[in-house]
Amino acid sequence: MQSLHVNGYDMPYLDVGEDKGRAPLVCVHGSLNDFRVWGCVLGPLTQRHRVIAVSLRHFFPERWDGLGDTYSIAQHVEDVIAFIDKLDLGPVDLMGHSRGGHICFRVAQRRPDLLRRLILAEPGGELDASLDPDYVGGPSPLLARFTASAEKIAAGDVDGGLAVFVDTLEGAGTWPRLPAMVKQNLRDNAYTLIGQVRDNRPPFSKADAEAIKMPTLFILGARTKGLLPKVLHALAAHVPYSNTAIIPNTTHPMFEQAPQKYSEVVLDFLAS
Repeated sequence: MQSLHVNGYDMPYLDVGEDKGRAPLVCVHGSLNDFRVWGCVLGPLTQRHRVIAVSLRHFFPERWDGLGDTYSIAQHVEDVIAFIDKLDLGPVDLMGHSRGGHICFRVAQRRPDLLRRLILAEPGGELDASLDPDYVGGPSPLLARFTASAEKIAAGDVDGGLAVFVDTLEGAGTWPRLPAMVKQNLRDNAYTLIGQVRDNRPPFSKADAEAIKMPTLFILGARTKGLLPKVLHALAAHVPYSNTAIIPNTTHPMFEQAPQKYSEVVLDFLAS
């Protein structure tokens, strides 16, 4: 593990593989995760690319208590921009999953000069009226469930809160079936959910999507249900230079469920 001091924070990261004459691939994790979540695809990806996996502010290895106002989408976007800038490696390829996908999307909007290609694996977020004919405004339908999860965590019932979060995304009864290592990684980052329910992240708009000008790959788990596929397809329809790949027999954590297939899709896109 290494770290870069950006925006007053020591940002931890893993730097694996060699340059091999290609742009490095910077990876941004999603909710309740950290740089360890990419472990199952580091082997395949580093056969062709240098991979730099970051842990965002307040995630493992930090032990955060959920207090303060320094956890937000806006802060994490600023941190990723500053991190890539400080790497000083030229334009990078940027990959984000879930909430990390939302962050990467906003980085691409703000600083397209920093990126060569963009990979968004089921980016998290909501759609505004320009992308969703059923838009009614108000908070995300998931926010109430995530708030209930955060309240349990804040009260000390970490596993109970995580069960609510995981079962909301993956279906009832998922939490007990998760491998011990996956559960522990979620526990290590549980208090970040307290910050996340205060995110107030802006919804995606048609103008946002049209502003993404670099080649972009959207990746979808074939069995993912709910809002995530709707958001992905709406964005992919309006990002000018986009492709969509579907990973068979997977849900939201698709690169953990099918690491070889996921890596093949990513490597093919980066080489095309």
